Amino acid sequence: MGEQLLDEQDAVQRVDEVTSALEQLTGTMEQAEELAVLLQRVCRQAIHAIPEAGMASVTLLRDDTPYTATSTADAARGIDQAQYDAGEGPGLEAARSGHVQRVNVTEVAQRWPEFTAAADAVTVGSCLSAPLFIDQRYQGSLNLYGTGNEGFGTLDAALLELYTTAAEAGLRSAHRFQAAQATIDQLKTALDSRAVIDQAKGILMALHRISADKAFDLLVERSQQQNVKLRNVAERFVTNLVDNES
Repeated sequence: MGEQLLDEQDAVQRVDEVTSALEQLTGTMEQAEELAVLLQRVCRQAIHAIPEAGMASVTLLRDDTPYTATSTADAARGIDQAQYDAGEGPGLEAARSGHVQRVNVTEVAQRWPEFTAAADAVTVGSCLSAPLFIDQRYQGSLNLYGTGNEGFGTLDAALLELYTTAAEAGLRSAHRFQAAQATIDQLKTALDSRAVIDQAKGILMALHRISADKAFDLLVERSQQQNVKLRNVAERFVTNLVDNES
């Protein structure tokens, strides 16, 4: 009875740790940061949520070619790379199958020898990888590596799956926000460019008594001659004219 109570208390504490990690992660995702920075935070919070994990990494697939988007240690990148070179391993299996992989390194020596050799070289004894899907462009796995002898338990696997599922939603929202912000910035730049070009056209039309099309052609011709963007040519023309008048 006492042992069962301890197990229940441990489970509750572990769930609390995951909840705390998610709360902290959600807070950071409200900041306008690059995806790579957010993924680094995901790794660090996962280590906090799963204490058996000594280091973490995120594998992403680009045109089915894997790469490590971020990690908390060079050793984790090394284990990832061994999997990429071999074309197999728990991280890749999680990314491609969509299922959590919980492995003891010595037990998968025959199945994934390259992974096992790389893990043994840095005294990693266990691995826990969960699929991570943000969108069609960004998908892969969150990989945890443990250096202890106990390895990851079934509760760890369940909690990591819970954590990644919640983190995915936050990452999608953050990524959509960043994409929208980039589009807004591009539109603003385009509008600013249009305004200064129209201003330069108007000045040329007034100075030389020419049509709008002819004024635009003059700006394009100058842009090609100087190998400078049309907006910059227009901006320079207007600025020089104003400076000469003042």
